[in-house]
Amino acid sequence: MTWLQALWMAILQGVTELFPISSLGHAVLVPALLDWHVNQQAPEFLPFLVVLHLGTAAALLLYFWRDWWVLAKSALGQGPAESVSENRRLLGLIVVATFPAAILGFAFEKGLQHLFGSPLIAAAFLLVNGLVLFAAERLKPRGGGLLTDLTWTGALIVGLFQCAALVPGISRSGATMVGGLLLGLHHKDAARFSFLIAAPIIGGAGLFEVPKLLSHGSGSFGSTIWFGGMTAAVTAYASTAFLMRYFSRHDFDALDPFAYYCWAAGTLSLAWLLL
Repeated sequence: MTWLQALWMAILQGVTELFPISSLGHAVLVPALLDWHVNQQAPEFLPFLVVLHLGTAAALLLYFWRDWWVLAKSALGQGPAESVSENRRLLGLIVVATFPAAILGFAFEKGLQHLFGSPLIAAAFLLVNGLVLFAAERLKPRGGGLLTDLTWTGALIVGLFQCAALVPGISRSGATMVGGLLLGLHHKDAARFSFLIAAPIIGGAGLFEVPKLLSHGSGSFGSTIWFGGMTAAVTAYASTAFLMRYFSRHDFDALDPFAYYCWAAGTLSLAWLLL
């Protein structure tokens, strides 16, 4: 893997993991479209992916550090009783929403990626992802609720939506935002909850591979791998900041631009791959 490929893959991870446009779909499509001969069995490839995920998770934890600090203190019973109760409830909602994807991801992720991991299928599901985003804006309830209004059942539903992202082309952040919107949340609250539950999922996926990382080592590619991780972290932080600001200012058809992008990218990718 060259430095330029590492740079592009890191930027791709940092942007597409947070934007509702499917990081896994782009990870499958971009090397195929650019005719990159990236050997996924190469010794440096696994460490590279692990560090990209850990960099993204670190960026999310850093951006929402105040939220996580308050949640941690509340878990220990520190703070006003009413605030502690509310924050413990939010922490519980995060755990509930994280549970389905963690279980299914552990059990079936490799099989699903092998089954649906072709560029053609990733491009097709990118079109489906756009349709889901577009439909959610038309099916969501009028008005909008706050994250404090989310029920335990609602958190579980958002978690089940997140499982769809095991298929390349379906966005994790998009699926969870759609779940939140259909349950009546404002865009800002749906995005915040999506990013809060992203940190343990993305970080956990990276940490799960750490034993393999230690056994493989990074060899002579150490500098490239850590460069990619830092690039992914910076890009992910900037993406999160942009999206939170965007959803704070747009609460009407805010997912439509991402739907249009998915349709354009999916259509052009299919045309390129089939011609």
